[in-house]
Amino acid sequence: MAIVGVNHVTLAVRDLDRAVDFYVQVLGGARRAQWARGAYLDLGTLWLCLELDARAARQADDSHLAFSVDAEGFASLGEAIRLSGARIWKENRSEGASLYFEDPDGHKLEIHIGDLRTRLASCREKPYEGMEFFDDGERETQAQ
Repeated sequence: MAIVGVNHVTLAVRDLDRAVDFYVQVLGGARRAQWARGAYLDLGTLWLCLELDARAARQADDSHLAFSVDAEGFASLGEAIRLSGARIWKENRSEGASLYFEDPDGHKLEIHIGDLRTRLASCREKPYEGMEFFDDGERETQAQ
């Protein structure tokens, strides 16, 4: 058996209505179901579950969820995110346009133009320290 993709993402939130509003009104998600302690939303091809949890807190690391966006929609979505008051938590230093922001519960998110193919092409030109590339499970190169 092999993993074939992302099934769903569940995020703990402190205020369910506020979180649903953010993901629907700002990010353009579609609410599919909601109950006292949670909600299911569609965001493109992503099934997102928001689950009420008073312990939800800001993360202190670089863990985040990135959403793919097309080049035509990046600027307007970025503007909507900024106008929402979302905190910008990181400046983009990688290939492709990105905006790193937090939802109302401090989950670190990103909108990004590009994919793994474009990222790897960029890294082949300018590899990270100690970076190795693998094609079909075999080592291709090792950057010094």
